[in-house]
Amino acid sequence: MRRQNSARLLRRSRAEEMRRLHISEWKRRLSEGFFDGELSALYSSVPDAARARYLDVLGTFEKTFGDADAVMISAPGRTELAGNHTDHQNGTVLCAAVTLDALAAAAPADSGEVRILSAGFGEIRLTLDDPAPRSEERGTSAGIVRGVAAGLVRRGFKAGGLRAVVSSLVPAGSGLSSSAAFEVLIGAVFSRVYNGGAVDALTLAMIGREAERDYFGKPSGLMDQAASACGGITMIDFADPALPRVERLRFDFREHGYTLCVADTRTSHADLTGDYASIPADMRSVAAYFGQDLLRYVDEAAFRSPENRAALTARSGERAVLRAEHFFEENARVYEMKAALARGDMDAYIAMMNASGASSREKLRNVVPFSHPEQTAMAEALDRAGALLAGRGAWRIHGGGFAGCIQCLVPAADFAAFRSKMDGYYGEGACQELNIRPCGPYALGTEL
Repeated sequence: MRRQNSARLLRRSRAEEMRRLHISEWKRRLSEGFFDGELSALYSSVPDAARARYLDVLGTFEKTFGDADAVMISAPGRTELAGNHTDHQNGTVLCAAVTLDALAAAAPADSGEVRILSAGFGEIRLTLDDPAPRSEERGTSAGIVRGVAAGLVRRGFKAGGLRAVVSSLVPAGSGLSSSAAFEVLIGAVFSRVYNGGAVDALTLAMIGREAERDYFGKPSGLMDQAASACGGITMIDFADPALPRVERLRFDFREHGYTLCVADTRTSHADLTGDYASIPADMRSVAAYFGQDLLRYVDEAAFRSPENRAALTARSGERAVLRAEHFFEENARVYEMKAALARGDMDAYIAMMNASGASSREKLRNVVPFSHPEQTAMAEALDRAGALLAGRGAWRIHGGGFAGCIQCLVPAADFAAFRSKMDGYYGEGACQELNIRPCGPYALGTEL
């Protein structure tokens, strides 16, 4: 036992050494295949493309900032398996980290300035002397960085100057949470560079949500950040938002003969903030009738009584009542879908995934925006997927809805033809297979 512990400590010591290397040394070791095992595990594929991407990030860093002593950290995007719009009511979600990720090479900067180069976010420059939200940074990546740094400092952690280059494979506006991946990535970079990696996953998630809500200015639940921070497939219960309950689940759709994928309609979320904000507002309106802030704490039987339903319809409107009904049904469905995966019952899972999609469309009503009823791309995508699958799989709205992606579960034997058809509708690469990533933010040089 003592020999095993010594070996484990030695491996851990070597991993700590490798987490920070000079850019030139990172490049040498990557080129020699030193990290191929880690890259294969992170991306569920042969490491060639990942290695080339990491080297490209390092090359940009070296050209811009020199041969600094740096870390390499990535944070995954996420996919929502069940729990559409339940998280902002402190409900329950089933979600998964995916191998599409945001990657950073980063080093501390004595100047105190944060400077981040990113193909997806442009150049970000700011100082962290003022932790308060700034109106001119709302809707910007600089606001997110300031918010993440402020959230760490409020909790007693450190944040300081950075030099970083970021590369993201998570398509912006796709519903795979490019913003959450970026928020968790920045938090993980500060954690590693200034706090020895001491910030835990749920703290990173909560800090990311605060940054998006209070500094970026977008209403946000906690599912996106928690899925990215926790990794794998997780069921997260937000009944106690200060300490969400997280259950990990091991499952591989491919082993059961199915391919999980998204089809990106490449439609924009611009000008839809009001549509998104109306969902929690409607749900809160119903909760307020029962003296509660959120639906999670409302007695479902009381909600369903004919007298209360009639009074609620008159008070808050039919849309709000239907959205509340969706919440109660979807929240229960999370547990049923988790149980189906745990016992490997794909027929039950597929039936419930389709039920989730139908509820989002008919009750939650986050397919066609109320503010832009002419934007029917998501409804058309769902109809097209349903026609192609013809009852052999499942299809549903994904994430916030109204624009972006739909999620589909396709028999593996049919996936190539399905992808070809969906790419024909929305452009090459619109339909992407989703592979589950086993971990949250990851510092290269650590044993998976």
